[in-house]
Amino acid sequence: MTRTTELPAPTLLRFATAGSVDDGKSTLVGRLLYDSKSVLADHLEAVERASAGRGQEAPDLALLTDGLRAEREQGITIDVAYRYFATPRRRFILADTPGHVQYTRNMVTGASTADLTVILVDARNGVVEQTRRHAAVAALLRVPHVVLAVNKMDLVGYREQVFASIVAEFTAYAAGLGIPGFTAIPISALAGDNVVEPSAVMDWYSGPTVLEHIETVPVSRELAHGRARLPVQYVIRPRTAAHPDYRGYAGRIAAGSLRVGEPVTILPSGRTTRISGIDLLGRRVDTAWAGQSVTVLLEDDIDISRGDLIVPTTDAPATTQDIEATVCHVADQALTVGHRVLLKHGTRTVKAIVEDIPFRLVLDDLSLRTHSGRLLANDIGRVRIRTAEPLPVDPYADSRRTGSFILIDPGDGTTLTACMAGESFLAPAPAEGSAATDDGWDF
Repeated sequence: MTRTTELPAPTLLRFATAGSVDDGKSTLVGRLLYDSKSVLADHLEAVERASAGRGQEAPDLALLTDGLRAEREQGITIDVAYRYFATPRRRFILADTPGHVQYTRNMVTGASTADLTVILVDARNGVVEQTRRHAAVAALLRVPHVVLAVNKMDLVGYREQVFASIVAEFTAYAAGLGIPGFTAIPISALAGDNVVEPSAVMDWYSGPTVLEHIETVPVSRELAHGRARLPVQYVIRPRTAAHPDYRGYAGRIAAGSLRVGEPVTILPSGRTTRISGIDLLGRRVDTAWAGQSVTVLLEDDIDISRGDLIVPTTDAPATTQDIEATVCHVADQALTVGHRVLLKHGTRTVKAIVEDIPFRLVLDDLSLRTHSGRLLANDIGRVRIRTAEPLPVDPYADSRRTGSFILIDPGDGTTLTACMAGESFLAPAPAEGSAATDDGWDF
């Protein structure tokens, strides 16, 4: 009798691309989709027509992701372009983020949920300011894996020395950011070298291609095993004859797992009860995990509304009105001390005021400008905030979901700042003459 072994179900990897304008991010993504045969025929035909209309003989693979008309006309990426594709080994959600400094804020969106970030560098230009900014954002967001893709190697004669020099410079900068390690790959997205297929002209490189690496890099399961958190999105009371007393609290589990019979605490009120039931996709289950949208039923009738947080009683975070966070300011409007804002954490939005902006990071040398008093677009810095109501905010180091929040302009609803709560990894330099050394980053 022949024994058959089933292949494990492909895992999901979320990854983002980042780099300066014209570094070739969209071409790399297009090459990945094209060479892995993940492009639908009608989509490829549309790209071929658009390329022919621009006088190009071969299809411009960048157009597979640059879908907005303004992007195609300018030849740059403006919005975050999401693409979904799969290989026999893994499923992917890809976020192609903008390279222009004006749209760096969109990189925060694309990388905030990423397991891996691909930072592209033009081999002719090496590490530039946008490279440093994107590396700093990846470190700030604690993206678990970083790939340095040195692109356009065909334009520098595929020389190993050029690649080694760029990797050495980026290594020194990444060490200052606290990035523990990264994978460097020399590529030519236009020619297809080391993207899906190994390069035939860079025999000095023996590492994986981009696709091989993203297919095999381990995916963190920290959300499923972390501290359980359920932000309440909606209170369900159907009031039907079949369920006259049904009261459920619906939401998407942000981290950890919840089980029937478990004692839980409702924050910020602090009331305690037990889970009497969990409904998932119309059926009753005993346990639910991070990422699942569920309706939780409780033993006691407690006043709970949208914005409350259901947590295990044995692992409830403290609530506070004084929050310190490391931030990336994403709005054109400056953030200043005394700025009155709305703070959105999970499903809860409260009024707040910016009490202090003690430090701002200088990207060139990772020094800190103290007491700057304001943050401009794309600045990374440190803020202290006072909220009108207490909030249960986890340290970002413990949970990327419940340790993050945003600041909103109360006038027009514009997102001002992306914030990561917890102990500061920005600290002032030691006093002159001190023997201590501290680069200000502690991951």
